[in-house]
Amino acid sequence: MIRILLADDQALFRTALTSLLTLEPDFNVIAAVGRGDEVLPAAREHRPDIALLDIEMPGGTGLDVCEPLRTELPEVRVIILTTFERPGYLRRAVDAGASGFVAKDAEPDALAEAIRKVAQGLHVIDSELANESLFTGRSPLTPRERDVLEASLDGRPIRAIAADLHLSPGTVRNHLSAAITKTGTPNRAAAARVAVQNGWL
Repeated sequence: MIRILLADDQALFRTALTSLLTLEPDFNVIAAVGRGDEVLPAAREHRPDIALLDIEMPGGTGLDVCEPLRTELPEVRVIILTTFERPGYLRRAVDAGASGFVAKDAEPDALAEAIRKVAQGLHVIDSELANESLFTGRSPLTPRERDVLEASLDGRPIRAIAADLHLSPGTVRNHLSAAITKTGTPNRAAAARVAVQNGWL
């Protein structure tokens, strides 16, 4: 029996997927949570074999949760389940220790097969996305540039970003300037757009 922890913030999707997975005779969904910060406590309590993690969740993304989960509970294999099929997300997921990266629009049989393969110690990644990831490359942004660019997504003024990140406005400007240069864009909005499209944010 493969013990599964499911994390997705969309209650309808989470409930439907739980119902679908329980139809498989060798699957047992032992926990389903709706926030990233609920994953590690649920994994500690229930000790799943597989953690199916959505990328975008309140309380921490699946990408944020993957590495600490794998560090603390290395026996838990992670599959990122997402609508965001971006090469940068795939690379970040693999770097964080994920064993699988599956689109939410995958056929149910394909998802079930991916879970079984990952439970056996294999890796499952969409081949088209893997090829695209090879050619897109790693994010050129430093972690701090990512933080600053991500904080600027909503168009906040530099002083507000600086206050939120406990940086000086000059440091925020320097990080934004570096991100703009590295993405080859004319301004921070365009830099953020490129970073999101490539899965770097």
